[in-house]
Order: sequence, then structure tokens, then C-alpha cells
Amino acid sequence: MRVWLRAVARRRSNELFVLNVLLITLAAAFITAAAGLSLVLGAFLAGMLISETEYRFQVEQDIKPFRDVLLGLFFITVGMMLDLRLVVAQFWLVLGFLAVLLFAKCALIGALSRAFGAATGTALRVGLALAQGGEFGFVLLPLAGIAGILPDELMQPLLAAMILSMLATPFVIAASDKIVLRLSRSEWMLRSLELHRVAVQSLEAERHVIIVGYGRNGQRLARLLDAEGVRYVALDLDPERVREAAAAGDTVVFADGMRAEALVAAGISRAAAVVLTFADARAAVRVLAHLHELNPTVPVIVRARDEADIEPLTAAGASEVVPEAFESGLMLASHTLVWVGVPFSRVMRRVSQVRGEQYGLLRGLFQGRDELQSGVRLHSVSLEPGVRALGRTVGELGLEPLEVEVTAVRRRGVKVKLTPEAAGELQAGDVVVLLGAPEALAAAEERLMAR
Repeated sequence: MRVWLRAVARRRSNELFVLNVLLITLAAAFITAAAGLSLVLGAFLAGMLISETEYRFQVEQDIKPFRDVLLGLFFITVGMMLDLRLVVAQFWLVLGFLAVLLFAKCALIGALSRAFGAATGTALRVGLALAQGGEFGFVLLPLAGIAGILPDELMQPLLAAMILSMLATPFVIAASDKIVLRLSRSEWMLRSLELHRVAVQSLEAERHVIIVGYGRNGQRLARLLDAEGVRYVALDLDPERVREAAAAGDTVVFADGMRAEALVAAGISRAAAVVLTFADARAAVRVLAHLHELNPTVPVIVRARDEADIEPLTAAGASEVVPEAFESGLMLASHTLVWVGVPFSRVMRRVSQVRGEQYGLLRGLFQGRDELQSGVRLHSVSLEPGVRALGRTVGELGLEPLEVEVTAVRRRGVKVKLTPEAAGELQAGDVVVLLGAPEALAAAEERLMAR
């Protein structure tokens, strides 16, 4: 197989390569059919052979359009094989087969996991996740029927039990934690030890950063925090990475950052910020839900793949969302501008401008007396009792002609910044955060404080 595919690959023709993959599949199916077996078995064997070659990734990419369509067709044919009348007539037999299948396969896979050194809780989780009937079972059942090994009265309940086991799998996996904690005493001890290690690392930390995920981005962030003297606690689920990083002196522990109890042990009530370093929007939304319940005021910075994830993550409670596609595109553009001769200072100003439009926290800076009072900056104005701005909304203040923007409103008793739309009518004691040039800011403050 390797020699043949290597000879085809040397022709550097994608169409020829795909045709040869299809030829191999059809030839294997023809050989198994000629031997009295099924066409499907031959295709399965061809797939196994190709998967052992160095061209498996190329083949996977080439057949993806066929795979998605034919996989759907395969499951449709499985459904067409099912005789619902027989299933209903033998309903209790179907449930019996389903129970035996799930229990036997879970026990077998759990025992194999334990034999290979997995903890009891992990072995149970693996068994529960893989207890359903597999697709190859649907290939074997018709063969067993054709060979007369299984009568039709038994094949139909078995087929129904396999289909029901696949339908039940998402619910079994969702409940696997509760099942494991109920069945395995050692799991309670392991979970307690895990939380104890997290609590020990975070016990002395105050105003620290919790890093969820200690991959490349998490490690770079940790080094920068270390350089600035900011304490952190990192949570990660890769035991090898955790062991090596901890041995090197990093404050990282083995824990699942998606669990509320792990976040509590990491000191979420005392944390200055939380950073989610993985680019999985759905998982991030789940973590944000826990964070909102445990400490709704803590700032959460979330990594995302592209700008499409910004809105759902912000709605879920993220303080800032950093999209990879935006940052990589920005850096690509900046390097290109420098290489084509644009002055470096102008490129940096352009990058800062674009980032300021993307990230709210970078839109201007609060300046001190010793800094140059030029350029766009932030300025806070506290509204005193009796000023005319009270009782009006931000839109009614008429600051647009002055080229001043209200970025946020801080209100007494409210722990988070309010957007101009959410602030409603302004109240005495509100702090209005303005963005604009120094002269425009002075005019805007005079209008806000007019009586």
C-alpha cells in the first residue's frame, strides 16, 4: 500500500490520488464480496490499511466531502433496517439487550483502562463514554443474519438496542461525574486531594490572577506576570505538563478550571482577574457562568478564535475578548508596513488606533500632570448635586459636536461599569468617563458641571 501510494503521490496530481484511494476501496470491497463477505467489510479493511500509511492525513482531507455525505447515508440505511413493529412487540427484550450491552461494554473497557494503569474514576468515565454500540456492529449484524447465526426475531431487538445505546450516550456522559462519584470511593479522595493542592497554592495569594489552561499562551502570560511581580495560580488538565512546570517552580496545579469547586479552591473570591487561555467559546461560556455566580465583579479576559465569538462571550460576562484572527492579522499588517518602508512610529500609531477601536480598555489612557497633555485620552468627571446633567441620559447631553465620547458610567452601589445605554438617567455621584482630546474634554466637563 505504501509503495503504491508513494508512486501515485510522485505524480503530484490530486485528482489521480483521490481516484486511487477510491480504486483501493472498491478493490478491497470486491475481494471481500468475492470471498463471501460483505462489501462494507472490504471498505473497512481498506480504510485500516490506508490509515497505517504516511498518507492518511492527505487521504482524510481528500475524502472529507464523501465521508460526511456517505456517513449520513450509512445511518439512514441502518434506520431502514429497523422493523418498528417487531421492536414494539419485543420492547422488554430490547431494554434487556440495551442493559446487557451498556453494562458489559462499560465493564470490559473499564477493566482494560484499569489494567493499563488508569485510576478507578478515570476507568469508569472511559467505560461510560464508550459503552454504546459502535458503527462496526451495524456492519456485523446483517452478516450474522445472512449467515443464519442470528434469527430475525433476535437481530431486530439487538439492532434497536444498539441504536438506543448511541442515543443514550450524550446523556450518560453528561451524568458520568455523578455516577462515578456515587460508585467510586477513591474518586472522592482524589477530588479532595486535587482541591487541596489548588487551595494550598492559592492560600497565601491575594489579588492574584487565575489562569485557566497552561498551554503556550498560559505559560507566556505566567512569565510576564512573574516578571511584573504579579502572583498567579494556573489550572491545567495535562498531568505531564503540570508535573514538569511545577518541578520548574511554576504555580500550576492539576485541576479542571470548568468546575466551580476548583475555582473556589483557587481563590476566586480574592482574585484580581481570571484569564481563559483556551479558544473554545462554548467551554468559556460555561466557565463564565460559574464565575458570574462565584464572583460577578472579577474581570475575565477570554481568548477567542475570531471576532464572531466576541458577542456571545461578552454577553456571557467576559470583560475583554481577545480574538486570535484579529491579533494575527494586525501583526501581519504591521510587519508588512515596516518592510515596505512605512516609518515604524507611524506603524505603531496605526496599530494602537486599530487596537483602541477593538478593545475598550485600550481606548485612551488617564494621564498625569507630568505627562504630555496632547492626543486622545480618558478623563473622569464626578457629577455633583444640582448640576443640569442630572436626570438626563448620556444621549441627551449633546457631547457629540464636541467630539467627546462617554465610554462608561460608574454608579455608587454598582460594582461594574455601566455602558452609556445601560446607565439611563444620570444621578448625583455618578462618575462619567469621557474620551477625547484635552480641549474637547475641558468643554465637555464644563457642560456636565453647568448649573
